[in-house]
Amino acid sequence: MATSARHQIIESLMAPHTENVAEAAIVQWEQLAAQIISIVGESGFNALYARSVFLAQSTFPWLAASSSSPQSDNRFAELRMNLEGQTPAQAIEANRLLLITFTDILASLIGEQLTIRVVRSVWGNDDQTKSQHGVQK
Repeated sequence: MATSARHQIIESLMAPHTENVAEAAIVQWEQLAAQIISIVGESGFNALYARSVFLAQSTFPWLAASSSSPQSDNRFAELRMNLEGQTPAQAIEANRLLLITFTDILASLIGEQLTIRVVRSVWGNDDQTKSQHGVQK
């Protein structure tokens, strides 16, 4: 199966961030949350995110989520803490899997094309993403 455009965008998001991996991941998730909440609401986003974390736990058990409902102002505190406790390579891979899982679930609900449009509106189109990847320091 060919890699989808949204998977390629996610892959290119990961490359420039080898330092402050947790911070970069939280920024990515906050950007995505803002867009998705405007479409499906806060409870819809929380349900999609919780399902993504649950599925990613089979590969990264340390991604365990608390049973409490996340507060919007501190929604990703646990993710930050979990990522900070890992090596940069592990944190990058876990965040990649979590983002891909989230967008896979979203695509199954709203369709591939609309999901790609959402991802591009959050993180830029392929040309912007490629240029950001090429300008890494």
